[in-house]
Parts: sequence; structure tokens; C-alpha cells
Amino acid sequence: MKPVCLVIGAGAGIGGTVGKCFARQGYHAVLCRRSDEDGLNKLVSQIHEDGGQASGFLLNAVDEDSIEECITTVEAEIGPIEVVVFNLGAQVGNRSLQDTSYKVFELGWRMATFAVFRTASTLFPLMEKRGKGTLLVTSSTAAVRGNAQQHSHASAMAGRRMLCQSLNAEYASKGIHVAHIVIDGSVDAPDTLGKMMGAEKFQQLRQDKGMEHDGLMLPEKIAETYLHLHQQHRSVWTHELDLRAYSDLAWWNH
Repeated sequence: MKPVCLVIGAGAGIGGTVGKCFARQGYHAVLCRRSDEDGLNKLVSQIHEDGGQASGFLLNAVDEDSIEECITTVEAEIGPIEVVVFNLGAQVGNRSLQDTSYKVFELGWRMATFAVFRTASTLFPLMEKRGKGTLLVTSSTAAVRGNAQQHSHASAMAGRRMLCQSLNAEYASKGIHVAHIVIDGSVDAPDTLGKMMGAEKFQQLRQDKGMEHDGLMLPEKIAETYLHLHQQHRSVWTHELDLRAYSDLAWWNH
């Protein structure tokens, strides 16, 4: 029975690419996403074609008991979860204060913070018994800097960051490595940034800044970084990491 890498938020960008990376290293990749079953099945098939093992689950992390039931099923039917990649975004769109309803504000928190808490609450007792485990949490610049019209998103992502710190304080000494990863820049991902910008504008951005310019973060290179974090010796664990292209200013410089 292979160890499991559970990816919550397995789109075709960071999440799916991380799943593929871990599958090549001998993990059974369990890929979870809210919608697009065809896209999910395609990712699973690609891993199988590459000689790896993978399973896919449609999962709405906001739904009651969805995360808990997924973890219980994976542990019982597939194998022990050694690493979780929590890659679920919490972007509800830029909204003025008056346009941010209580429901929308709470939705960001449920996706970004409460869902991480539920994951840890369900899985960490199992990891603690095994004496090891890794939680890699994808985050964003909003976790460290609140911008206009990001009331829900910035609050939720900052909560995610603090939750990672409190989880580390309690569980690092028990063998569980929690890393909060700030994606401080644009990722070359057609299914996320491409859809937000539109195909034509995204292709122009790739030509101007990406490709041979290396000004857009490549999902494959991000995945290699995630694998490295998981494989770190416990004497040198990284608990927070900023990732950005070499040509971008860090969030604190602008």
C-alpha cells in the first residue's frame, strides 16, 4: 500500500501538477476538486499513463462533513495520508465593503481558514499516531497584505496563515510539518489566471512576461518546491515560504 498525497484543490495548475509530481515519486495521488469531473478524470488518467497511481474525488470543501468523509474514506480504502496539499483558493472577487455581504465574507473564511482547520482536526490525530506527516498550504499575497476590495479574501487568508503558525506550535514537535507557502505573483496556469484574464490577454502576458522570460511562475517548478518541502530533514524544516519570479518585486516592496 503506497503512502497517499491528498490534494484539496486539484486544478490543472498548481494542485494537479503537484499531484503528478508526488505520483512520480511513488505516492498515490488523491486529487480533489469542486467541479469539472471531466478535467479531474483527465488528470487521473495522465498520472496512470505516466505509470503512477491516482484517484479523483469531487469535493466541495464548504459542505458539512465533506472533508472529514473524504479523509476517512481515503485512509480506509486507499492508504495512509502522508502529505496533504491544501491548494483551495478563497477568492470571492473584489468587492467594496458595502457590496460584501455577511454571507460572502463568511464564505471566504469557510474556504480559506475553516477548511484547513477541519482538515487538520480530522487528519492530525492519525498523523500523530504514525509520528509523521506534512501539511503544505498554498496561500497568497493577501495573507500578508490587505488590498482594497479584498475584505473577505485578505481576512480569510491572514487567518489561514495564523492557523498554520498555531498548528506548527502544537504539532511540529510531534513530527507533523506544516508549511505556509505564499504565492506572491502570477502563475502560468491557463485554467486559473487564463480564465480570469481571457485567452487572448493571457497569451499576450505569456509572450511578454512568461515563456523564455521566466517572469511567470511555472506550476512544474512550484511542484518541485512542494516536494522539496515535504522531503526536508526535520532539523531544517521551512514553516513559511514566499515564492515569486525573479523579476517581480516582493510584496513588501510595493
